[in-house]
Amino acid sequence: MTAEAGVALVSAWKARSPALLGFGGDSLIELLSAAVVFWRFRHAGVAERTEERTAQIGGILLFTLAAFVVIASAAALLGYSEVRTSLVGIVLLLLAAMVMPWLAAEKRHLAAKTGSGALRADAAESALCAYMAWIALAGLIVNAVWRNHWTDPLAALCLTPIIVREGSEAMHGKPCRGC
Repeated sequence: MTAEAGVALVSAWKARSPALLGFGGDSLIELLSAAVVFWRFRHAGVAERTEERTAQIGGILLFTLAAFVVIASAAALLGYSEVRTSLVGIVLLLLAAMVMPWLAAEKRHLAAKTGSGALRADAAESALCAYMAWIALAGLIVNAVWRNHWTDPLAALCLTPIIVREGSEAMHGKPCRGC
């Protein structure tokens, strides 16, 4: 996840891609969530309140990310920044779209065995990451093939409701429905 977040954010910067910014920012927040899950399992004394507080911080970060994505998308759509093609971003998103569903399933399986709500929530984030990868990938591919520079920020705007919902669920202690 560290490589995914780093590559996505660097590629977003180089290509001025709002879709990669949304995906990479969400990956970074997912990485922080996974670190908390790892910490929780490593230290038996971690209170559930710590998990709740971390989820709330994650929610705030997701709302902030959504605002950045909207601003970057608006800037691109209004012509203040020119979105470029990112082949590295396309490859990364394709890999994420294939790997993340498998990872989410493995996390759900382990969450069921351990009874961990934090791991169940992390599994939901991995599943959302896969959906986000497909959406961002569509925007980047259309931009690369047909040079429709508006498709990348449009894909980013499509990611925004997912990011906001993820943030809202984290803030209200409902990080996972039915997983």
